[in-house]
Amino acid sequence: MSVRAKKHLGQHFLTDENIARKIVEGLSFENYHNIMEVGPGMGVLTKYLLEKEQKIYLAEIDKESIEYLKQNYSKTTEETFVGDFLKQDFAFLNGEEIAIIGNFPYNISSQILFQIIDHYEKIPEMVGMFQKEVAERTAAVPRTKDYGILSVLVQAYYDTSYLFTVRENVFNPPPKVKSGVIKLTRNPKEGLEGNEILFKQIVKAGFNQRRKKLSNALKVLNIPEALKTHEFLDKRAEELSVADFIYFTKIWKENL
Repeated sequence: MSVRAKKHLGQHFLTDENIARKIVEGLSFENYHNIMEVGPGMGVLTKYLLEKEQKIYLAEIDKESIEYLKQNYSKTTEETFVGDFLKQDFAFLNGEEIAIIGNFPYNISSQILFQIIDHYEKIPEMVGMFQKEVAERTAAVPRTKDYGILSVLVQAYYDTSYLFTVRENVFNPPPKVKSGVIKLTRNPKEGLEGNEILFKQIVKAGFNQRRKKLSNALKVLNIPEALKTHEFLDKRAEELSVADFIYFTKIWKENL
């Protein structure tokens, strides 16, 4: 039995064992007892995860894939399968932390990253394969074309590393684009406490008109009077670091 890749689920099954091993080795396996693999497919990563000491959970919605994994990996149980990753609240962890790993479906890449951010307190690290463009945007630095909303929002919560690129021909079926593997390691999130909604509003408004100076792009948010001469407003969003955005949000809130 094998699993038929389903286009509507964005499935492209990795077939290269060396790359699968490298992705799994990207996790530290330190200071957490649980790992969740998103979209395990036919288990190319799963087999290496099941060798580890951590408790493994598999987030999969494809019934054919779940049946295949149950038949081929004896260490899996009914409790191993937890359904849709985007619907997880992680309540079953009872306060424990969990690392995330996966060859992620391209059609929900950004949603996966935002789900991780939303559960920051429970997720210390993630290693995952995305469409190369998404991986590059997530890990991008200021003053580059890839640096944008996704870069800033993810990097406010996690230190981000681009690990390596994966060619199209190691998947079945091959995608039309290259893939990139990135690692997220939780950071202290300093300065964001209590300001997260405003922070996201400022970042999104700034990059929604990225060619304009922030003095124009942020007008929609009613810039506080005391900040109207701030040096940041003479810059474009792509010129500010993540720390700059966090600081600017803090003083904005103080002047409301």
